[in-house]
Amino acid sequence: MSKNKVSSQKDNKDTNSLEEEELRTDSKSNTEEKKIDKNSIEDISIEETVENKNKEIQELKDQLLRSLAEGENLRKRTLKEIADAKKYSHISFVRDLVSSVDNLQRALEAVPNDKSQLSEPIKNLLIGLEIVEKEMINCFEKNNISQISPLGEKFDYNIHQAMFEVPTNEQEPGYVVEVSQKGYLLHDRLVRPAMVGISKKPEEEPLEKNN
Repeated sequence: MSKNKVSSQKDNKDTNSLEEEELRTDSKSNTEEKKIDKNSIEDISIEETVENKNKEIQELKDQLLRSLAEGENLRKRTLKEIADAKKYSHISFVRDLVSSVDNLQRALEAVPNDKSQLSEPIKNLLIGLEIVEKEMINCFEKNNISQISPLGEKFDYNIHQAMFEVPTNEQEPGYVVEVSQKGYLLHDRLVRPAMVGISKKPEEEPLEKNN
């Protein structure tokens, strides 16, 4: 009987040991699973963080490129405005000056072709005025101011201003047949259009009037 009791105790002890071993195994498995789950979550979190940072970096790059492009465009516009200011800043002065040249040329055109009847002082005065006119025209050319005298040319509304029409059969319609006032250009910018008369077809007289 004593032997049976000892055997029973031993069996119970073995059973308890097995149960404890199983518990330890289950606990270890649960711990390992938790570690795996935690690592997976950490991996996902790191990937999301990296992706977000890459997006932020790309956005910052785009903003930087846009800022650089805007800065370059602003620089080009500023340089162009400075160049235009140097090139055309005196256009108002030129506009006033050409009116004085017009008056001088009108005065010279009013002088008769035959100057033999004029006194010597008047002749000298006219010679001086002609020299002044030539010098002013040369000064215009040096400063890129050019005259527009379009007699015989096709009418161009960009640089001509039609003042009247001239009925004629000697020229095709739409051509400049008379220049009332010369125009001027500063480089490629219009200072003043040329005042012109343009040709048109003469109107046919009624048949009854002809008869």
